[in-house]
Amino acid sequence: MPAPIQHVRAVFRLPVRVYYEDTDAAGIVYYANYLRFLERARTEWLRSLGFEQSQLARSHGIAFAVRSLAADYHKAARLDEVLTVISEIDALGGAQLTFLQRIERDGATVFAARIKVACIDVARMKPVAIPAEIRQRLQALKGE
Repeated sequence: MPAPIQHVRAVFRLPVRVYYEDTDAAGIVYYANYLRFLERARTEWLRSLGFEQSQLARSHGIAFAVRSLAADYHKAARLDEVLTVISEIDALGGAQLTFLQRIERDGATVFAARIKVACIDVARMKPVAIPAEIRQRLQALKGE
């Protein structure tokens, strides 16, 4: 069973088990599903800080959308393995965040990515400033 979520300053760790639905016919994680694991970790990190994605959409009219990413596949992950998604804030701008994320198995990197996420006004589909309370929480994590 995966260990509980770990949150240490600017690093967030989320255990993820590989299920049958995550794999291809060969029993290895389908390439696009690594991105799903990263998304899950970013969402859980926000949740651990007290910010639910659905609540942000309702109360602030915002969402976080991936703007760009660069990814490297290092090793294959397989059915039933427990992986750890490790997320760090690389940069915090006015309307965007850059994350460094990697997926590890037993301390070895399986997948790594640099992901830029933009805060957008859902109604207008335009970038907007990250709300002050979220920015303050993220800056505190980075030690700024």
